[in-house]
Amino acid sequence: MEPSSSVVARLGIAQTLAWGSTYYLPAMLATPMAKDLGVSTPTIFAAFSVALVVSALLGPTAGRMIDRTGGRSVLVATSMVFAIGLAGLGVAQGAAGLFAAWVILGIGMGAGLYEAAFATLVALYGNRSRGAITGITLIAGFASTVGWPLSTFMEAHIGWRGACLSWAALHLTLGLALNLSMPRVTATATAPGNATPPTGDDRTPPADERAQRAASYALAFVFAATWFISTAMAAHLPRLLQAGGASLSTAVMVGALIGPAQVGARILEFGLLRKVHPLLSARIAAALHPLGALAFGLVGAPAAALFGVLHGAGNGILTIAKGTLPLVIFGPGGYGHRQGVLMAPARVAQALAPWVFGMCLDQFGGKSLWLSSGLGVASIAVLLIMTQGNGYRPKAA
Repeated sequence: MEPSSSVVARLGIAQTLAWGSTYYLPAMLATPMAKDLGVSTPTIFAAFSVALVVSALLGPTAGRMIDRTGGRSVLVATSMVFAIGLAGLGVAQGAAGLFAAWVILGIGMGAGLYEAAFATLVALYGNRSRGAITGITLIAGFASTVGWPLSTFMEAHIGWRGACLSWAALHLTLGLALNLSMPRVTATATAPGNATPPTGDDRTPPADERAQRAASYALAFVFAATWFISTAMAAHLPRLLQAGGASLSTAVMVGALIGPAQVGARILEFGLLRKVHPLLSARIAAALHPLGALAFGLVGAPAAALFGVLHGAGNGILTIAKGTLPLVIFGPGGYGHRQGVLMAPARVAQALAPWVFGMCLDQFGGKSLWLSSGLGVASIAVLLIMTQGNGYRPKAA
């Protein structure tokens, strides 16, 4: 079955809502939330980090459920979980309520963000999912563009509690309707033993268990390293650029370039790069952050915009690679569970990134880019050796 543009559009909108109301929520609401609850702003982000750890622990189980039943029932359940968590956040009266609400949201995040959406597409379309995965990320790439202004608007008019309750209502109406509209997939179609055999440009999975394990470790490292980089930049980019000599206005301008660069790169991947193996796309993407950091380190403020565009473009393509590389290397059988396992270290790295990189900034200033660039270079090295020693051999075109 060929991917349906209607399914991609509906799932993309649902993902935009899911990301905008969870991952991008603290950036806009943390300060008023902390003031009202009588806690520090770092406490708000600590609760958010707990949610990320919970999502990492739950991811493999959620993926296995999607493998067995298809994604519709899981995504429908997450709409209700998101609503409960956001409603709990909206009525929280202290630190205990805050952390409890974010634990619930972490459950929803573990079963309802990109990994679940990608697994749903693979359950529906098997090896033909690459274009659909790219389409999802194109639409949901605007989650911050939609989520940040909407959260800010609601906070200004109905307070942060009203904003959380409004997001909860959106999950119970729009999100639930979109996820209910997903096609059903039979258990037979999604069972690991009934995976659709590769055809056309599909690549042969590793031949033995040892090779699969090596490839899994390699991808888990790449995903953890690149998510650490993207989360660290999302949390600290303005401060980092100023530490490197850029003005505040320049830092804000560069931050505004990240989103368009991500979407532009995904459009490029959907058009030109879809004709090449996703391993090559991932190698190119992993190189962009270190290249941008090198330019910024050598030139300083005049290269800040170049750094922002290269980082954003690399991050945009790597988001797609997180969905397509496991599919191409291992095939669609058991994709959801494998995706959850591969992304578990990335979620933990994501939870630690703001704290670790923030400490580096305090200690080393702009030289902290050595850490993120080093992780980027290590990712490139791992991706380069994945054609050797991991049992992975792309077929000739």
